[in-house]
Amino acid sequence: MLSRKPNAAIWLCLAAGLLGYLVLPWYAIQDTSWYEALPRVFASGEAANGVLQAAQQGRSWLFVGLAGLALCAIGGLVPAGRAQGRWLLAGGLVGAVGLAVSGFLIGARGWSNAFFNTTFGELAINQFGIGAGGFVALVALILLAAFGLARLGFFKGDLFVSGAVIGCGVLMALFIAYPVGKALAGAFYTEEGQWSLAAFGTRVFTERIWGLSCVTGGVRCGVAWNTLALALIVAAGTTVLGTLMALMAERGHRRWQGPLRVLALLPIITPPFVVGLGLILLFGRAGVVNQLLESMFGIEPSRWFYGLKGLIIAQLFAFTPIAFMIMRGVVQGIAPSLEEAALMLRADRRRTFFTVTLPLLKPGLANAFLVGFIESIADFGNPVVVGGDYSVLSTDIFFAIVGAQNDPGRAASLAWILTLFALAVFALQRGVLGKQNYTTVSGKGDAGIAMPASPLPLTVV
Repeated sequence: MLSRKPNAAIWLCLAAGLLGYLVLPWYAIQDTSWYEALPRVFASGEAANGVLQAAQQGRSWLFVGLAGLALCAIGGLVPAGRAQGRWLLAGGLVGAVGLAVSGFLIGARGWSNAFFNTTFGELAINQFGIGAGGFVALVALILLAAFGLARLGFFKGDLFVSGAVIGCGVLMALFIAYPVGKALAGAFYTEEGQWSLAAFGTRVFTERIWGLSCVTGGVRCGVAWNTLALALIVAAGTTVLGTLMALMAERGHRRWQGPLRVLALLPIITPPFVVGLGLILLFGRAGVVNQLLESMFGIEPSRWFYGLKGLIIAQLFAFTPIAFMIMRGVVQGIAPSLEEAALMLRADRRRTFFTVTLPLLKPGLANAFLVGFIESIADFGNPVVVGGDYSVLSTDIFFAIVGAQNDPGRAASLAWILTLFALAVFALQRGVLGKQNYTTVSGKGDAGIAMPASPLPLTVV
């Protein structure tokens, strides 16, 4: 149907955009839903449509969306091709960007930023949150811009693919990039709301974050060093354990494969606090292990589990399955014929592992380490349950928001440090792997048998 009428999708989006402007309430209404406000769409008031809001109530910036739809309508009359794509892209961008910018700049109290109040004076007219009409019109304009890109030759000219990709990109920018960027920007604002680079430095470079008193005989180090030390230990531990489990599952006896699959999935499907609470029942002061040691050997129960030791144990339990799944795929991708060739050349198992298997595991090891590191620094459930007095960045960010003193600026500065740690490890991983290619290339299908992890020596005659 659409192949016979190549402009059908374009006219459908144009109709949807006009529908949003004419028959739906443009702004969100506080005390009622949009469909209950439909009878008041053609009357002057808060439920009026976009055309009435622009023409009668002084919100002239809404005309930019209609201008964008008009440009797209001209493009719809042009035969499918690059000329049509230019019209659609121009109209979609003019309408969508214009509406989005006006939405961010003008709020319920006029200008959203004090800078515009001092520069242009206070705005007498305000606007509220976007409603059903504004949403439909904005989506239609974004899709029309995406169709314009397709007509210009992008995405192989496929309108559906172009609309899906651009739509997903807009959603990610709106609901991920914008909120995260706005939250991180809070680190550069003073308590009075003024932008200041010194405010960022004052919050970041403090003794509580970067202190090294634990090295010089003090009680504890800064929260950044605590987080970094925990993440490095957990990343290394999960990588080693995940690799061993993957080798056992793929190179060991088949009877291990089923139980390992179940054990690998259990910590992933359980809620984040369950692992920590389960370990408290085992190793806590009143846990099973401490009670057993007290009854059998008279060892007095203690709170040794709370702190760095407990965090390491809890995160190893929680994140080793992720490393196992990463490494299992890598082990499965190693051609068994390479190991067979090494054995046939009289290499023993240890040498075969270190000269053949381990180099091919290198990208998987780097990926597993990176994932383990990021999972550790981003973990909140385990530190808040078993962390005790061992502070990490994730819990400090949380308590900076919901604690006794609401300090979004401090939370944003800690989030910057967390982000920089993750980026640094990612850059380190890229530096270690470089531009090397670890793909196994062969001229025919591999028919080798995986080298079993048997303790018995292998003799080649």
